[in-house]
Amino acid sequence: MVSFKEFQGLDLRVGKVLSVENIPNADKLYKLSVDMGEKKITLVAGLRPYYKPEEMKGKKIIVVTNLDHVTLKGVTSEGMLLAAQEGNKVSLLTVDKDVKPGSKIS
Repeated sequence: MVSFKEFQGLDLRVGKVLSVENIPNADKLYKLSVDMGEKKITLVAGLRPYYKPEEMKGKKIIVVTNLDHVTLKGVTSEGMLLAAQEGNKVSLLTVDKDVKPGSKIS
């Protein structure tokens, strides 16, 4: 179990997907440029089997921003987007109203 205090330690924010690129030699990975309000970050996401780049561009997604950075296939990921999965179906978590990139999830 995760304590409430541990959960509060996560920094969840709204990010707007600016661009989506294939990562060479990685069948499942995309490199995303994401507007987080005060800065832009790079995310690596295993969404190629589920989304076309044009389906993701412009979406406002939920991002965990305070994770340790990790390098995958030579690309450093500066956070993690959230998605739901049921079998072979994957759905990005998004916001239902127009909020600014960088808005805190609470």
